[in-house]
Amino acid sequence: MSHKVIVPIGPYHPLQEEPEFFQLYVEGEKVVDIDIIIGYNHRGIEKLSESKHFDQVAFLVERICGICSSSHPYAYVLAVEEILGGEARIVPERALYIRTIVNELERIHSHLLWLGLAGHFIGYNTVWMWAWRYREPILDCFEMITGNRQSYAMFKVGGIRRDIKEEDIPILKKTLDELIPAVDMFKGAVMDDPVIQARLKGIGILTKKQAIDWCVVGPTARASGINIDVRKDDPYGVYGRVDWNVIIEKEGDIFAKTVVRILELYESIHIIRQSLDKMPKGEIDANVKDVPPGEGIGRVEAPRGECFHYIRSDGTNRPIRHKIRAPSYMNVASNKVAAVGGTISDATITLAAVDPCYCCTERVAVINKPDNKQIMNGWDLIKLSQEKTKKLQELYNAGPQ
Repeated sequence: MSHKVIVPIGPYHPLQEEPEFFQLYVEGEKVVDIDIIIGYNHRGIEKLSESKHFDQVAFLVERICGICSSSHPYAYVLAVEEILGGEARIVPERALYIRTIVNELERIHSHLLWLGLAGHFIGYNTVWMWAWRYREPILDCFEMITGNRQSYAMFKVGGIRRDIKEEDIPILKKTLDELIPAVDMFKGAVMDDPVIQARLKGIGILTKKQAIDWCVVGPTARASGINIDVRKDDPYGVYGRVDWNVIIEKEGDIFAKTVVRILELYESIHIIRQSLDKMPKGEIDANVKDVPPGEGIGRVEAPRGECFHYIRSDGTNRPIRHKIRAPSYMNVASNKVAAVGGTISDATITLAAVDPCYCCTERVAVINKPDNKQIMNGWDLIKLSQEKTKKLQELYNAGPQ
């Protein structure tokens, strides 16, 4: 008779840079079920947004995820601009191109980061070192045009905060030209390596039907044969004005997810080069002063998939409701099926294959106390936290008993 054993991964684990709890149920080495518990990183971003004026919120949502620190502010400003009449009508032409360039530079550095970590997780540290080595010039480009290597502070309602200088354009093009041979190298090293294929092919399979049922997004969905990409389906910036392809694989395994991200690097380079060539001169900011009452949504294709922001305004200088759905919130749940059926060692890399950002999945569990009837609001939770802190302080002051 088989015996089911629980194997916990997290909330703190060497494979995870952030806390998340995956409880594996295994029979021998085979994973037969998995429980996914999120909510270890709740920071109250949506509630904090209601206390900031519209310009401040863009800086706040950058901190949701350091790797997607243009995707969240971009989705946010799109939501506000929908209330104002839409990005295409409000934002100056040059700013549309700069937004697209920044968004694609972020995709390149995010995919290279993921590729390096993927190599590290399977013991292929050469890929890790080389991927991160070629990611550095992209971060240098960010520093050159925004002043920051992370949290770029570029997006604002109605435009962009900093222009791209003419003397910086040749440097950007040179960096992209030098990146192409590196991507060729990764394509050969990863896609043609029999050891890599043996380790990743047929592992962590998410079928097309399962991907649809679990509503996955981004490279996770495209690796399962789903032709979905916000940049094509609902174009923003200048994605509708440049030539590029959606990368789709059908196998749905970890190898397919790797292939999609590597090939998307070529597309991002192509998009940026076209944007630099077509970018007109002119203003970069519409100088928006007020936001009228209304509601709007913003959708951006982040490196991990669709990033969604909803904003409601009552005509004051602050949003009265801000709802955020990050791509990892959708993709992490798919491990409920992708990780089942494999071994424990396969499960660890399957969990990482969706490129999870656990702080993006922040949610808070509201506890009904003491008799499961009292609904605790925000102030009740703050009071509960203060009471617990006070008790801990009293225990500390009392010393050892």
